[in-house]
Amino acid sequence: MSERIPDKLVVLTFDDGCKSDIQNVAPLLKEHGFGATFFVNDPQKPWDGWIAEHYLTWDDVAELHNAGFEIGNHTRNHPDITTLSKAELVEELEYVEQRCEEHGVPRSTTFCYPGFHWNQAAVDVLAEKGYAFARAGAPEGCEDKGSGCRGVAYDPAAHNPLLVPTTSYSGPDWGFDDLVWSLDQARDGKITVLCFHGVPDLDHPWVHTAPEAFAKYMAYLAETGCTVIAMRDLAQYTA
Repeated sequence: MSERIPDKLVVLTFDDGCKSDIQNVAPLLKEHGFGATFFVNDPQKPWDGWIAEHYLTWDDVAELHNAGFEIGNHTRNHPDITTLSKAELVEELEYVEQRCEEHGVPRSTTFCYPGFHWNQAAVDVLAEKGYAFARAGAPEGCEDKGSGCRGVAYDPAAHNPLLVPTTSYSGPDWGFDDLVWSLDQARDGKITVLCFHGVPDLDHPWVHTAPEAFAKYMAYLAETGCTVIAMRDLAQYTA
């Protein structure tokens, strides 16, 4: 039997495996006793604009797992998965699964759609492979200029668990007032899902979060009594 969904329940997620996840983010989360999911790609990203030193190594990924955080699958190469065949998407997923296994990290049951792109074919592949939850972006109709956005809270009674909406993601056009708004959505059986990228994000300034701002956000979650969990922990509230 699942637990009652409390008000102020927050899922905390981080995309792209930035080096700051282990340098700046994880130590602060440990201080507050927060859970989180880190969605990772292959650190040796093959496209222009990604500098390897700015991203986690697989040893870093293992260290985050050993610290108690969830490692989620974000594909190997961060493609627009709506352009992939079924076989290509499976290959992207299984690369991350295999590299995690090689480093003692359990196979993830959670996924994040790169660039928030998804289609029903991708949802079907995730279901076939046994993924329990997948985070999408803000639903259609929410204004998203690509540098921070408000969406909607996750309602387990209404949303497909493989299309969990992002309640907010941080960027230059997103700030403390947006955080407060986002947390206010976590009531009456709904869950706030927050997304961050690098803290800082050295390669993608449009989704950058300054470390001092991030520390303020996390302090506010703690001060207001939020329950902060990894995406895998949704199972105890939705099973």
